[in-house]
Amino acid sequence: MRSWRSARPTLAGFPAFPSAWRPWVLAARVPTLPAAVAPVLVGTAAAAGTGVFHPAPALAALAGALAIQIGTNYHNDAADFLQGADDARRRGPQRAAASGLLPARRVLSGAYASFAVAAAAGLYLVWLRGWPVAVVGLLSIAAGIAYTAAPLRLGYRGLGEIFVFLFFGVVAVVGSDYVQTGLVRAQAAAASMPVGLLAVAVLVANNLRDIETDRAAGKRTLAVRLGAPATRVLYAVCLAGALAVPAAMRAAGFLGDRFWLPWLGAPLAVMLAAAAYRSHDAGVLVRVLKRTAGLLLLYGVLLALALLGGPA
Repeated sequence: MRSWRSARPTLAGFPAFPSAWRPWVLAARVPTLPAAVAPVLVGTAAAAGTGVFHPAPALAALAGALAIQIGTNYHNDAADFLQGADDARRRGPQRAAASGLLPARRVLSGAYASFAVAAAAGLYLVWLRGWPVAVVGLLSIAAGIAYTAAPLRLGYRGLGEIFVFLFFGVVAVVGSDYVQTGLVRAQAAAASMPVGLLAVAVLVANNLRDIETDRAAGKRTLAVRLGAPATRVLYAVCLAGALAVPAAMRAAGFLGDRFWLPWLGAPLAVMLAAAAYRSHDAGVLVRVLKRTAGLLLLYGVLLALALLGGPA
């Protein structure tokens, strides 16, 4: 393992001697954080569209969601390095542990600290809405750890997409609505579908880029199992599915006259699907990944605006 102090590795895009916080920002994978923000926006807007909005629970839900995702990213950064999935052959963005910018054990400590922050934010929500929030919060943290930790290692077994769809889609949106209304509502569940699909698309774009290195490291992601051609199709299906949901929600009476707003993101979705289909270049696929996260945030804002108009 490289010595963090003696090797003095550089951080891409930063000076040769980065300040203490910059490796942590790198390990947090900031471009992917819309996956935590968008579902809270959508779930909160679903409640607000029915006339229920409380700022404090919304902020607590956002803090908890961000802390869980950052903790998951930290844990993934360290665990992938310790298990040999991130090495010199990797084609994606720089990783803090693999690059020697931070010791892996220290990154793991950061992960557990982030999960503790999420638990602290959750205590208020548990006081507000009771034990169901505690169960959901603990399951979310456990899933974030199990994504790369033995013995489950969900991401290594091709189960990452299920994890992302459930926890960054269904659980996050329905949970954000629940802390406002105290109810598990069909409208929120429906609104969680496109958010979950776009969060999955972010992961699929990431894993598409890493197929060869993941295969060599024994990391059997869904992309490795399907192969690149089918993974490109899966990516496009996730985008198309997200764009199809608003019409279905309108037909079901869950969205009013603003149901078409999420379709404003369709041109970007088409461009991203085309780029992912055509390109085998790692740099292009990194940009696809970041812009897919941007599409998720854009879609989340537009769907939130549609939901604020209330049901049909």
